Amino acid sequence: MANSTKLLTEFILMGFSDIREQQILHAVLFFIMYLAALIGNFLTITLTILDHSLHSPMYFFLRTLSLLDLCFISVTVPKAIIHSLTQNSSISFMGCVAQDFLVALFAWAELGLLTVMSYDRYVAICCSLYYQVIMRRASCEQMVAATWLSGVISGLLNTAVTFSLPFCGSNFVHQFFCEIPSLLKLVCSEKNVAEIGAITVTTSLAFVCFLSIIISYIQIFSTVLRIPSVEGRSKAFSTCIPHLMVVTVFLSTGSIASLKPMSESSSVWDLLVSVFYSIVPPTLNPIIYSLKNRDMKAAFWRLLRKTVFK
Repeated sequence: MANSTKLLTEFILMGFSDIREQQILHAVLFFIMYLAALIGNFLTITLTILDHSLHSPMYFFLRTLSLLDLCFISVTVPKAIIHSLTQNSSISFMGCVAQDFLVALFAWAELGLLTVMSYDRYVAICCSLYYQVIMRRASCEQMVAATWLSGVISGLLNTAVTFSLPFCGSNFVHQFFCEIPSLLKLVCSEKNVAEIGAITVTTSLAFVCFLSIIISYIQIFSTVLRIPSVEGRSKAFSTCIPHLMVVTVFLSTGSIASLKPMSESSSVWDLLVSVFYSIVPPTLNPIIYSLKNRDMKAAFWRLLRKTVFK
């Protein structure tokens, strides 16, 4: 068993189906979602850079989120499309290591950033008089740097533990990318101290983020409900509800994928859960946060008039 990992040179990503027509359909659907994610996130990044009215902490975090989403979806979807079109679903051992690390990095960095964004909304609504003092540019940059650092640490920890374990038997991964829970099903040994430690650390980190978001939104909603103006309550809810929806989908599906017992067999449900935390958020985030935002729409039309109708 100790040498089984050394002998393993590649993994086979099973994907959704081995029927050719269904593979083509999956490739088309993934391409549409990837194209939508590229356009939406690039547009968000462009607008928040070029339009000076969007140079506030909230839009700085949105720009970072769009960059994370672009990286996150680009790690998995292009290769999945190529696999479906070419019917060659193999990935090298080192390619799987790299994909596993990057997926963990961007997923945990996004969780950290969503936590920071909930804090930003808390300060904006509950401590509005001190918003400019608390959310200074340097503070925002430090918080974003911390989210990236947490992603790197979590990615290194999970990847190192996963690939230090001996693999044996089949090299078939019942996923469309190298996902840690799916890879752990191929491990020969039972859970060891390192794996339990990694699960404990990452679960604790996720719980702290989740608890921080819940506390922020309890404070936000209690403050919003005291606003006498209907228009004021509506505006506050319009900036908070979308963020809460994204957090709920991302955390719930990510938790299901990570905490599902290893003994259970793989199913289409596992694939759908992975789609909902790795592909759906990067695709929908620009729509939820940007395209429905009044300031973003105004910035888009200003940019359009400058570039097309000048």
